[in-house]
Amino acid sequence: MKVLGIDPGTAACGYGIVHGSDGRLRAVASGCWRTSPRDRLDARLLTLFEGVRALIAEHEPDAVALEESYVGADARIALSVGQARGAVLVAAAAAGLECAEHAPARVKQTVCGYGRADKSQIQRMVKLILGLDEEPANSHIADAYAVAISHALSSPLVGAQR
Repeated sequence: MKVLGIDPGTAACGYGIVHGSDGRLRAVASGCWRTSPRDRLDARLLTLFEGVRALIAEHEPDAVALEESYVGADARIALSVGQARGAVLVAAAAAGLECAEHAPARVKQTVCGYGRADKSQIQRMVKLILGLDEEPANSHIADAYAVAISHALSSPLVGAQR
């Protein structure tokens, strides 16, 4: 199974693709789209949409996985993340792929064994799980890989519950 994991955001949107076979996971590709707050919001969302669409066309994942929205104290950030998620959801739907959502605590539990793991723990564990030479370049990529790992390791029954 090949999974495209996304850590959505309008300023920085990380992605990580993992491929699971024979009980092992390996990294396929990763990166981070960055957009400027000086650009119009519609142009920023189009960048994310087109980026996801291009990744899907190039790598043909079996699934797309996103972190569930987290609504903290700042409603503006939550709205911005929601808009980025929308761009990703539409790109996946246009390619005929369903998006799975994973709670942040569940992703951390799966990858680190602790649902309140910090960013540095996630980066270290992603490196170990995927056998990378070094930790992901930033937390957005590490989080995207973590979501993809969580989805790849989740039980097939998880999808049946939706």
